[in-house]
Amino acid sequence: MSIFFIDSCSIDGENAYIAGDDVNHIKNVLRMREKDEVRLSAGNGLIYTAEIEEFLPDRIICKIIDCDGEKSELPTNIVLFQGLPKKDKMELIIQKAVELGVSKIVPVLMKRTIVKLEDHKKEQKKLERWRTISLTAAKQSGRAIVPEIADFVNFNEAVKMAETLEYNLIPYENEKGMDKARELIKEVHGKKSIGIFIGPEGGIAEEELELAMKIGVKPISLGNRILRTETAGLALVSVIAFEIDE
Repeated sequence: MSIFFIDSCSIDGENAYIAGDDVNHIKNVLRMREKDEVRLSAGNGLIYTAEIEEFLPDRIICKIIDCDGEKSELPTNIVLFQGLPKKDKMELIIQKAVELGVSKIVPVLMKRTIVKLEDHKKEQKKLERWRTISLTAAKQSGRAIVPEIADFVNFNEAVKMAETLEYNLIPYENEKGMDKARELIKEVHGKKSIGIFIGPEGGIAEEELELAMKIGVKPISLGNRILRTETAGLALVSVIAFEIDE
């Protein structure tokens, strides 16, 4: 059952109110009726099971009958610093990363980024589309929150953001040793926040790697195969999620 996201102010005691585009979707696409159950989240990490009580022209009135707690969220906030890829690869990355449990995705302009951002309106339109993809993926995968899609940043800004996180990893093709990689993955236990840096198609530049390592970002091998930018981050997020998921 998909989740519908509502504002925190839309919960009043045992009542909850659904508004916006979801009203039409629930009524005319899903063809739900009174007494049918829906799952709701107000972005507070809680998932509510509610029963539809009444359809109004601009909203749906529901009665909350249960609260599942935070079962759908990982115990650690994972931030994906994704080197901006070309074409529509970012859409796939966002969709799958949200399904896997990331909390935030930061599109990063790096030295080897092929895409050039020159039109502010186009940039904002692209961000709006990515945020819609995040919302849709969160609904489909039963997330209790909608992961944030941050504004574009350069690599230096991304590193400063990573300094506020408890633990950071950066897959690097020249980093050897799966035994070391396994040790690094074990270290994620108990961490409240984890950053993952992924380079664009051209990979991470040496000077970027050095800058990241200066603030404690740890390089990690993902094996003997070179993964594409749209694969590397999802692979590492999957491993971490498997390690920490409760």
